[in-house]
Amino acid sequence: MSEKICLTDLKRGQKAVIARLSAYDDMRRRLQDIGLIEGTTVECLGRSPLGDPTAFLIRGAVIALRSEDSGRVLVQSNGEEREKSHYGEEMVVANLSLEEKVWD
Repeated sequence: MSEKICLTDLKRGQKAVIARLSAYDDMRRRLQDIGLIEGTTVECLGRSPLGDPTAFLIRGAVIALRSEDSGRVLVQSNGEEREKSHYGEEMVVANLSLEEKVWD
């Protein structure tokens, strides 16, 4: 099952494919320059301690986006993968150091 959600809705370890950018002019260009192009796979790596920004893996590069900016990116998420990510996240959290837990 596939659903369209905002990039901000991805959980740690969850992957999705960029479906559409809802930004215009300079912001759209900026998002495209950092690799946010339709059809690109994005993985959420984690959130900062205060919840903003969030780190994403895009085309082999790690970028950090504010919620305001990542909310302008619609992604196609696989619902089954989301469930796997949820259960996998519990296992990952169990193996994190204290410093890594602060970033989630």
